[in-house]
Amino acid sequence: MKKLIVIIAILAAALQTSAAQNKLQGRIAWAVRHSLALDGAAVGIAVKDIQSGAMMAEYNASTRLAPASNMKLITTGSALHRLGPGFTYSTSLGYTGTITDGILSGDLYIVGGGDPTTAGSDSISTPMAELFDRWKQLLEGAGIKRIDGRIIGDGRAWDGYLESSNWTWDDIGTYYGTGADALCFYQNAIDLQVAPGESEGEPVQALQTFPETPWMTFTNRGVTGREGTGNSLYLFTTDLAPFAQLRGSFALGRNPKTEHFANKFGALTCAYYFANHLRASGITVTGKAAHIERGGIIRTDDFVPAGDAGDPEIIGSSSSPDIGRIARETNLRSDNFYAEALYRTLGKALTGSAVYDSCRVAEKAVLASLGLSSDAIIIDDGSGLSRKNAVSARFLADFLAAMTSSPAFPAFLGSLPAPGEGTISPLLNGKACAARYRLKSGSMDGILCYSGYIIDSGGTPIATVSILVNGTTAPTSRVRKALESVLSIVAEEIPGGSGNDKGRTGNDK
Repeated sequence: MKKLIVIIAILAAALQTSAAQNKLQGRIAWAVRHSLALDGAAVGIAVKDIQSGAMMAEYNASTRLAPASNMKLITTGSALHRLGPGFTYSTSLGYTGTITDGILSGDLYIVGGGDPTTAGSDSISTPMAELFDRWKQLLEGAGIKRIDGRIIGDGRAWDGYLESSNWTWDDIGTYYGTGADALCFYQNAIDLQVAPGESEGEPVQALQTFPETPWMTFTNRGVTGREGTGNSLYLFTTDLAPFAQLRGSFALGRNPKTEHFANKFGALTCAYYFANHLRASGITVTGKAAHIERGGIIRTDDFVPAGDAGDPEIIGSSSSPDIGRIARETNLRSDNFYAEALYRTLGKALTGSAVYDSCRVAEKAVLASLGLSSDAIIIDDGSGLSRKNAVSARFLADFLAAMTSSPAFPAFLGSLPAPGEGTISPLLNGKACAARYRLKSGSMDGILCYSGYIIDSGGTPIATVSILVNGTTAPTSRVRKALESVLSIVAEEIPGGSGNDKGRTGNDK
């Protein structure tokens, strides 16, 4: 009789769980099908229970879709899992030639190790003057008081080109398509102050404000557009030559603003600014700033080849913030530059190469170590900027669940913003269930995605959630409202917190 009672109890619990899952799935399906904002769009949704490993709800969960910046979940999680949250980058100073009586007769090398925060503008980066003072102290420790030679930016630690070959041509000229290198500067960005001309059709006013790049030839083909036509300015540039052209339009009547574009010569810019810092600090530098092109040839700021790069004698190094902090900044602000740096770091660490093909191999190896097969997905980059990325909601839910077993999980969870923070600040405003989520957003034209964890009242993740929407033509605010309905339903149907919210799940007109 006791065995029968136990069996009945187990069956009853199973039936209750199944009923709850069916109810959740039914409510999600109804909300999606009755949303005008999602009409005609491709939608994939997966909700997975972490403890049991069971899928609690699926809606086209196996359909591969472009995840946009939800790709950063895989990148940051993989980097934290493989390298550890305490991993830091080193930037070294070295020299070729000889040091006699305080004079370096030779070249000083700034040897990049991949630090994406060098001279950065965010809260985790060491201010440029402070960093350069640290480097100056390294010179003083080596007895160098004068440099009869060049300052050379050395990014050779990472082979391959700055950006994925599958990014669009206009994207690679923007700040969000700069591409990461082993030695960068100011996140490889250039700031231009832009304003409309006096009348429609006149050239846009554009003034470069920071950093200085005197070797670059800029042409301005931007025009002043008709009032109300917006801002479509792009900087077209390449690391093959020091030329860039501003194209597009900036509408009449718009306020002046600072636009951020790509600097393809981060290593040279770093050398240029450090040389100026040394001169301002009383250390003579007689040579020009220079960098090393892909073939190992030194090029000075006139871009004339100036011999083969040497193998410098290292005199000391500085360290970056740890990647736990970098991952947090990546996910909070959806920083493409940091994501690509972490992606290329994985490639270098696991395969010895930072080219994108090697990074894809490395990423798959990390996923395999987490017990996940990448055979059914396409990973093309680290940030999600490439539209060749194709990932299912099921895979993201599985990946997030697998990460809970990683030693790096506390850092990974801590990297994810809550509604009201970073790029998900507009999400679930005023809804009690907002406190139960830690999510990463992803958006591009026609794409909006949210993936992450639902937590209990004690802050412990109890389920993973992934919602991917592609091909929508509705305004982003309406699509977000539809996805908020789904997130509200999930919070209502999954116990564990006091933040139940009876969000509207009907037509979002």
